[in-house]
Amino acid sequence: MPVPETLHFAPSHGVPNNPRLPVLYYRTVLIGTPATIESLIQANGWEPRWRNGVYDFHHFHSTAHEALAVAHGTASVMLGGEDGMVLDIGPGDILILPAGTGHKRITASDDFLLIGAYPPGQDYQIERPDAGRPDAALARIAVVPLPDSDPVTGRDGALPALWRAATDKPA
Repeated sequence: MPVPETLHFAPSHGVPNNPRLPVLYYRTVLIGTPATIESLIQANGWEPRWRNGVYDFHHFHSTAHEALAVAHGTASVMLGGEDGMVLDIGPGDILILPAGTGHKRITASDDFLLIGAYPPGQDYQIERPDAGRPDAALARIAVVPLPDSDPVTGRDGALPALWRAATDKPA
């Protein structure tokens, strides 16, 4: 079973990031057509909702966790806000962003295509950094329920164990 890398980000210039949950980064785990990728994600309990790219401005979602699966093409994306890190992603890569994680496209190939997916019942809002209201975003992030499954590996996958362990730690 594939094991994701874990990435942690502190708040950054109005991007709250998630104070407890790490980003999960699977490299080259799911190569296939967009329909094949969507079918696997859906079979693992997440809802594929769109096909597109990543906005070219820092943004986050405080009301939902998000999985971004690269169907084809390549891109450089910045995670974590201005003080975050740039990742080069390509076909088969999947990023699982806990609520509040900043993300932005730096560059992308002409054929870059992502599939965006969310846990059932979670709806995302596109939010821009707001250094003046971090407590409001953090309050919304705190009540987003943990998913029951990992969009790559299902109920017995890495996400449930890693994220539950992270929420059991003192803040």
